[in-house]
Amino acid sequence: MDKDWSEKNKRMQTLIGKEATFREGLEVLFELRSDLFGQVTSIVNTYPKEAFYQMPFAGADGYHSKTLAYSLWHIFRIEDIVAHTIIAGDEQILFTGDRLKRTCSPIITTGNELKGDKIAEFSKKLDVKELYGYCRAVMDSTDELLRSLEYKDLKRKFGEADKARVAESHCVSTDENAFWLIDFWCKKDIKGLIQMPFSRHWIMHIEAMRRIKNKLCRNARKGTDPIARCGLSCDHCFLKEWCGGCRTVYNTCSYATCSPGGVCPNASCCTEKGIDGCYECSELIGCRKGFYADGNDTNAIKAMALFIQKHGKKNMTAVLDKLHREHDFQKIQEILGNDLQEGLDILEKTL
Repeated sequence: MDKDWSEKNKRMQTLIGKEATFREGLEVLFELRSDLFGQVTSIVNTYPKEAFYQMPFAGADGYHSKTLAYSLWHIFRIEDIVAHTIIAGDEQILFTGDRLKRTCSPIITTGNELKGDKIAEFSKKLDVKELYGYCRAVMDSTDELLRSLEYKDLKRKFGEADKARVAESHCVSTDENAFWLIDFWCKKDIKGLIQMPFSRHWIMHIEAMRRIKNKLCRNARKGTDPIARCGLSCDHCFLKEWCGGCRTVYNTCSYATCSPGGVCPNASCCTEKGIDGCYECSELIGCRKGFYADGNDTNAIKAMALFIQKHGKKNMTAVLDKLHREHDFQKIQEILGNDLQEGLDILEKTL
């Protein structure tokens, strides 16, 4: 489990358990949920449509055996059902604003009954952007519900009438892999439901989503040139575990994520000019596009492109291997500094 998420979860549980710190505990919970939803937002905004129905760990034992789309549906269907049908006793978010139709989901259940290829088939049908909108709406409505709670509400329990209400909604499949959820939820008090599914359930599935996306990126990068268009080496980048690089559709490099269509200006320019990378361009030294736009802050990257222009990719890779053996760093700027010529000199002296 992610250390920061785990620590916040433990702190939240301790704080909400005491009346004097209950409100503080809720704020920690909201902070945790915001952090986790940030991961969801990043995935939805940066990964291609096909990423959401791929199963790189198909057949594995664990949450990572699912798809990204299924994980989103599952997390927030459970939260929607628990928050609205069990706790609030009102209408689920899925059935407001024509959301079911907009998400294109063929089911209203949690998806626990789906297995193997059925998960992939279901995931292909979902409109990911609309699904994300549904997830956001569920989170916001749950946060509002949680803010309305008093400390005394934590001990509120649920009974047979609550179980019957969930069963009658048909939002939980009668399949043996799903129907147990009704008993599981209704045996808990509200404090227990805050812990599961409003916090820990998110952590487990979103960590699984990170494993899925990382695997997809690694698979996409196999057999591709690890040197990015701008001159960075994907094999030496601190983002390499979850970015496929600009030569794949799994590009989550910083300038790609904030550029139209998710395409970095450097990569776009190289495509237009029909060149392999910026290091093949005669205008490199004065270029201010994309990764070169911030001047001193990104001169280390331009220094790498200039080095490749003079000495080639193979030598660039060898130099980076050596620098990583000799120094403990994540970003190449930490070693090459902000001065373009100084950075180039360091690379050439390392050769």
